[in-house]
Amino acid sequence: MPFQQTGIPDLLIYEPKVFGDHRGYFFESYNANTFSAEGIEYKFVQDNQARSTYGVLRGLHYQLEPYAQTKLVRVLEGSIIDAVVDIRKGSPTYGKSFAIELSASNKLQLLVPKGFAHGYAVISQTAEVMYKCDNFYHKGSEGGIIYNDPSLGIDWGINLDDAIVSEKDLILPTLANIQHNFIFNS
Repeated sequence: MPFQQTGIPDLLIYEPKVFGDHRGYFFESYNANTFSAEGIEYKFVQDNQARSTYGVLRGLHYQLEPYAQTKLVRVLEGSIIDAVVDIRKGSPTYGKSFAIELSASNKLQLLVPKGFAHGYAVISQTAEVMYKCDNFYHKGSEGGIIYNDPSLGIDWGINLDDAIVSEKDLILPTLANIQHNFIFNS
């Protein structure tokens, strides 16, 4: 089975089957039939790609309903610590964080459903990150949580004193002070 549970409902790790030989490797980074066979039905409509240097920390971001996005995140070059926080009211894991190293080497992907704040920190010299979204970007629906909220306990894999963070991300609220409209559906 290409999907691994994370201990947080609906948050999954996708490990594609990689075919390698002396020429290199090949794998399907996304196949709707593979996802559908596991009962995972998303229609991805937008791909985003970002290149960053060591210490860049992006997040934790989300978009409010009806513009919320499910994301399928992977790394094309380098390594990141990818982190999420469950912010679905009524979820048994509300406020819990999860972090994983995604890299060009391990080829793991993280399926981040709507109702999660998402971010990542670059732990290699550079990293190129790509993620699919099932909804379009909508500036007026942006929300976020400050990356260093002590209640989250996220280990970003870098010294946070040296983190390179956007001005916008530096003024995000703590989890206790966010505004959102996500409801957990069991």
